[in-house]
Amino acid sequence: MNKKEFLNLGKQPIANGFLTEGNFNSEFFYDLSVGLDEDTKLVTHMDYVKPELMFNDTYAYRGSMSKTMRDHFSETSELLRKHLSDKPRVLEIGSNDGVFLKNWDKDTTIAVEPCSNFAKETNDLGYLTYDGFWTKQLSETIVEENGWMDLIFAANCICHIPDLDQTFAAIENTLTDHGFFVFEDPSLVKMINENSYDQIYDEHPHIFSITALKTILERNGLTIVRVDNTPVHGGSNRIWVQRTMFAKPDESVENNLTHERIIGLDDPYTFERFANKVSDSKTDLVRLLSRCVDSGKKVISYGATSKSTTVFNYCGIGPDLIQYITDTTPEKQNKFSPGVHIPIVKPEGNFDNSVDFAFLGAWNFAQEIRNKESEYTGKFITHVPVVRIV
Repeated sequence: MNKKEFLNLGKQPIANGFLTEGNFNSEFFYDLSVGLDEDTKLVTHMDYVKPELMFNDTYAYRGSMSKTMRDHFSETSELLRKHLSDKPRVLEIGSNDGVFLKNWDKDTTIAVEPCSNFAKETNDLGYLTYDGFWTKQLSETIVEENGWMDLIFAANCICHIPDLDQTFAAIENTLTDHGFFVFEDPSLVKMINENSYDQIYDEHPHIFSITALKTILERNGLTIVRVDNTPVHGGSNRIWVQRTMFAKPDESVENNLTHERIIGLDDPYTFERFANKVSDSKTDLVRLLSRCVDSGKKVISYGATSKSTTVFNYCGIGPDLIQYITDTTPEKQNKFSPGVHIPIVKPEGNFDNSVDFAFLGAWNFAQEIRNKESEYTGKFITHVPVVRIV
């Protein structure tokens, strides 16, 4: 790659590496710098964190904890079925706790999951799950043992994999002639427009544009045939791909490519302006939180998320500004947030009307949170698209 750096978010920890006090001194940090590959226009990290440090048997994020995600994958499954035969062979890459898998027949659906805790869960649910990382070698094993796949699906997973050429070559190796590879990942357009720089963390070595994906997929025998813009995770793209020989792209592909050209996703200056906005956001957020604390207000954070790991570590926000973080995930409770070591507690008895301000660490689930916390009389704070009280 011919990468040119445009943003440095400083020293960052493993975003989902929630820890106990005894592990503070041995915590892993890395330099989170982001660049633009001048050849493909891919936005990507300058250096990648080893996948084994992020995806292992202590991985904490559970997609099934969110009603938004449960509903999303149910609806997505219904949409996908309209384009498949009656009994399609389905493979999910990065199945997490089975939030997507549960919508499909156990007899014809398999999965790949490198986090052993979740691979065991989905195997126990009855879905054959390969405990490992997606590679060309694993794809060959899967074809040998299960045949070619009519649908390969991945959600918030492909952007986790540093080597995209091997990833897509393995996909091409596993699809039936008329099969679909459908994947969802955060949208670079939305990140730029919303200034949601916290989409960038260790697990997201790439933030995808359709422009970059088109180039990389096509050199691996695959072609984008449809693009759906979805609101999940703060703005994502659902990208439909087929073997190039059988692909017939619809107008959504060219519409997205045109839009990306208009907003300048092939222009380095676009990313320089984005970096300046990120710096301004940092200044504004620290100033707002400091003002709240200095006036005697109780400030916490709602949701111990990977996104908030980026924000808190980049901005230097610790327990002096955020008293604690509430989160419903049992694996995160009674631990500390990565890097800045803010205590994480259960919501019960900790998120109530004694809280004056709650930072939306899970801002991408803002509507679900408002619906759930309708009796909360305090205010939320967000930094997307600008720092403000909501």
